[in-house]
Amino acid sequence: MNLRFVATVPRGFSDLLAAEVTALGGQNVRDQVGGVQFEGSLRTGYNVLLESRMASRVLLEVASGPVATTDEFYQLARGVDWREHMDPNGTLACEFTGKHPAITNTHFGALKLKDAICDQLRDTTKLRPSIETQRPDVAVYAHAQRGVVSLSIDLAGDALSRRGYRLAGGEAPLRENLAAGILVRAGWPAIAAAGGEFLDPMCGSGTFVIEAAWMALDAAPGLQRDFWGFQGWRGHDAALWEELVSAAKARMKQQLPVIIRGADRNRAAIATAQANARRAGVGRDLAFEHCDIATLAPRKAAADAPPGLLCVNPPYGLRIEGEEDAAAAHRAIGEALRGPFAAWHGIVLTGEPKLGQLIGCEASRVHTVWNGALECRLLRFAPGERKVRRAASGVVINDTALAQSAGAQMFANRVRKNLQHLGKAARRQQVGCWRLYDADMPEYALAVDLYTGVGPDEGRRWLYVQEYAPPATVDPQAAQRRREEALSVLPEVTGIALADIRLRTRRRQSDGQYEKLNRREEFHQVEEAGLKVRVNLDDYLDTGLFLDHRLTRQRIGAAARGQRFLNLFCYTGVATVHAAAGGAASSLSVDMSRTYLDWAAANLELNGLASPAHRLLQADAVRWLTEQQDGPAFDLIFLDPPTFSNSARMEGVLDTQRDHAGLIRHCMRVLSPEGTLIFSTNAQRFSLDTDIHSAFRVADISAATLPFDFQGNPRIHRCFELKHR
Repeated sequence: MNLRFVATVPRGFSDLLAAEVTALGGQNVRDQVGGVQFEGSLRTGYNVLLESRMASRVLLEVASGPVATTDEFYQLARGVDWREHMDPNGTLACEFTGKHPAITNTHFGALKLKDAICDQLRDTTKLRPSIETQRPDVAVYAHAQRGVVSLSIDLAGDALSRRGYRLAGGEAPLRENLAAGILVRAGWPAIAAAGGEFLDPMCGSGTFVIEAAWMALDAAPGLQRDFWGFQGWRGHDAALWEELVSAAKARMKQQLPVIIRGADRNRAAIATAQANARRAGVGRDLAFEHCDIATLAPRKAAADAPPGLLCVNPPYGLRIEGEEDAAAAHRAIGEALRGPFAAWHGIVLTGEPKLGQLIGCEASRVHTVWNGALECRLLRFAPGERKVRRAASGVVINDTALAQSAGAQMFANRVRKNLQHLGKAARRQQVGCWRLYDADMPEYALAVDLYTGVGPDEGRRWLYVQEYAPPATVDPQAAQRRREEALSVLPEVTGIALADIRLRTRRRQSDGQYEKLNRREEFHQVEEAGLKVRVNLDDYLDTGLFLDHRLTRQRIGAAARGQRFLNLFCYTGVATVHAAAGGAASSLSVDMSRTYLDWAAANLELNGLASPAHRLLQADAVRWLTEQQDGPAFDLIFLDPPTFSNSARMEGVLDTQRDHAGLIRHCMRVLSPEGTLIFSTNAQRFSLDTDIHSAFRVADISAATLPFDFQGNPRIHRCFELKHR
């Protein structure tokens, strides 16, 4: 019988954890923000607990179901036979996480969970457990997401990052599993297998160095822990656990096969690192040096050895006294990467993007990761010549003087301000794709959208820059200079490398808005309201996700339960994904493009929502709609036509301002008596036909569907909700 598990992980590493869990025997592995879901036997769960380098916790799910009220949550928890999991005389801890409209206080949710468990045990055994927050016999977690609550037992106990070798970690310690994730992201296992060296020139308490050594030795991270959450759990199989521990000990190499070194200017840090290494069982294998990074070089000449890895978490914030000292540390890393370690791989974790720019080398990849609550940038550098500047989407940044111009600095200040204020709203609402800048200053007529990856692209960020084509009255050279000024400062302000910035020029298209520009066929995963979406940042003028419709799609998801949903001009089907996730009984998505219907199918599949109940139809939506003769067939309809289209595959020309009244009437003809039509358009000077107001109940929901990042552009779309009178 397969069990269901959830393994949590620091943000930015769920894709790596998914691969690791799969390698450890997990089945039906699905990564999500902050962790992965998987299935398997108890052996599989134990394997992940013992062997995972990146997981923070491993939770065993014991119940799950839709919950609308606190009473339903209580009944869900009370419905579990807790006698199978714990001694009624034992100790218990409870925690509630996630968001639920009926349980807005997590402390209240934890108390409700505790009451349900204790009441069930008291009624069945006449006994009840004691509450113990520190190392209880059993810890139970409730997690709410989109109205569903899952109940799980924490098999780890203490966080898996607590390996047991570190007693003191300095002022700003790096969590062990975060360090391991960074090493895997840098490719250290393959580098070590090829015989490459390892160096952390600012090693602090030695976490990177020790984790690198354990990887090279194939040492299971859980071997030295003295406490596990399953020890008080009645389902624990002690013989199976001991079998796995013995196998892990027998597999571990006895001698380090590669050179692994740590260095630091701080003598006390070196002493701490050496003590931690001894507790980790690798004190004799590692070399620690009290010195400055400028004095370091590879042990083996580049011609005689494969590329090594320079891995560093330079001091900033709590770890360093002055900003200039932090700046000097980052500059020194750049000198090392361009000098004696130019042939090595490099990876740098920095807490401040402006400091990362001082390294002076263009990173080959930039990832966003979190060290606890601190948002950081992970900069990866490929071996070879370190380039300072690089072209992005065919646009070459002229020189650093351009970035210092008055116009560039004015633009940078505005983007910096938007990052602070809009970024705060994005984090609060857990929005990963949002508009950072929208022609806030008319002379810089750009829209800048920020995309944050999940899944295989976890932690990676891109900027999608759309230039509004200047009118003929604007000097083309002046427009080009302003564009280059903007692009010259975006990497420094945002911490996103030029290689991850895309530039497009938005003009009226002759064949609708979906014209293909390239053929790279490279898709990335992003997330919206807990749902995954594929985007393409290279091949089309639009990416596959219209950001201004974010709240409209969530409105559809909230209204879809039990409804028959119709999505006309469905594009990549993101609204259909929301409807299906919201519990739509069925859906039909209509679009003329086979490419976009395939994209919609992939979005449904990505979220585990592909089903015969959710159909995709390739057809001219206008013609299909006019031909429907069967009467009301849908309870919820989303009509979002292009503003203008004269595609050769359509009959005639579609002009939404001219044709919307007919489209709406046809939709209302197939809408059930109590149903809802949501009509949206991006036509700039749109006016709803007065006869539509007379014929139907109409609510203008434009303001209610305007996301926080489009408040400065209230005409980005018009949106209406229509019902039968």
